[in-house]
Amino acid sequence: MRFYEAIILALTQIRVQKLKSFFTLLGVMIGVMFLIAVVSIVEGMGNYMQDDLMGKLIPINTFNLRTTPDVQLGNIDRATWMEWRRRPRLKDEDVAPVLAALPPGATAAVLSQDNLTVESRYVPKPKQVNAMNVTHQYFTIKKLGVTEGRVFTEQEDSFGSPVVVIGTDVATYFFPSVDPIGRELKIGHIPYTVIGIAESQGSAFGQSFDKFVVAPYNSPLKRLTNRHGVIDGMMIQSPDEQSMLATEDAVRSVMRARRKLLPEQKDNFVLETSDQDLEFWNKIKGYLVVAGIALPMIGLVVGAIVIMNIMLVAVSERTAEIGVRKALGARRHDILAQFLVESATLSTLGSVIGVAAGAAIAALIAAVSPLPTHVALWSVGVAVLLGAGVGIVAGVYPASRASRLDPITALRAE
Repeated sequence: MRFYEAIILALTQIRVQKLKSFFTLLGVMIGVMFLIAVVSIVEGMGNYMQDDLMGKLIPINTFNLRTTPDVQLGNIDRATWMEWRRRPRLKDEDVAPVLAALPPGATAAVLSQDNLTVESRYVPKPKQVNAMNVTHQYFTIKKLGVTEGRVFTEQEDSFGSPVVVIGTDVATYFFPSVDPIGRELKIGHIPYTVIGIAESQGSAFGQSFDKFVVAPYNSPLKRLTNRHGVIDGMMIQSPDEQSMLATEDAVRSVMRARRKLLPEQKDNFVLETSDQDLEFWNKIKGYLVVAGIALPMIGLVVGAIVIMNIMLVAVSERTAEIGVRKALGARRHDILAQFLVESATLSTLGSVIGVAAGAAIAALIAAVSPLPTHVALWSVGVAVLLGAGVGIVAGVYPASRASRLDPITALRAE
């Protein structure tokens, strides 16, 4: 019997015995469905962490010079916390030497930030927002544009002009019925003129990235975010990926020299990249992917047992048919192939339905929750192969039993 003929015969059996075929498919379908759903959540979160979340926090070809990591994933032990607390803070006087050491094409922005209370005459209740004072290069490095108005200029930064660019959440809350451009916000009882509304930065796990105000680095806001000439960090961008390492080495050399660190002493500052921050997440992602494949295997094992039992029943029910086929010249491997293809077809069809159901569940989760999902093509391939493999393994014994039937005994069966 040719392969495609065996598949057609298997599909005919499914159509004739709908209820039995449904229960045969159910175990494989459930296992594959959960495999696709779980892996799609893990992949979606991984893509979000890498492309969206970390991309917003640390842009491409960029690293942060900070006292301690800005993004802290995983458990931080007490000894590490204590060592971080003992580190000297970055200061204004560190900025010029770092800028002088940067290779051609590299750019840098100075940043300080804090959660501060903001007031507006258009709403009665003040609100805390993320207030940042940055140098003008910040907008270029972050590729942060505006939907209305403009960003502040280098001259406004030098003069410390009291102007701000605000996020969309700030614009919506503090200016509910008027155009924010040209109007005032008060931060620390000092009025700042709104000159631009930034492009929406989206949200992560229900937390908005649009609740911020950005003022020039030398504006009065500097006295509120950090006092005594202290800064939170510098954002340094290389012109391309190839020069990243050289730029990091230049900044590290300057900082170690300024802090008089001996060769055997560790850095008491961090050069933070998105890859370093994602190391912990990538480890967790690996475990989750393994779990996402291993746990649904329980359903696939149950499906294999169901397929084996139903195929054994099918062999008993079709004993006379097997006898006729053998009497007409069918060889043992023909009967074996027929039942193997039949069981593999059943399980493959179940896995295809499971893939569709898993993708639908992933889409539903993304629609009704903040969890991002992404159906990876490799998971679809793994699911279909697992489904076909389960059918083949489960069908070996029933098919072998059918192929060993004596034709005379089979013809006498009722």
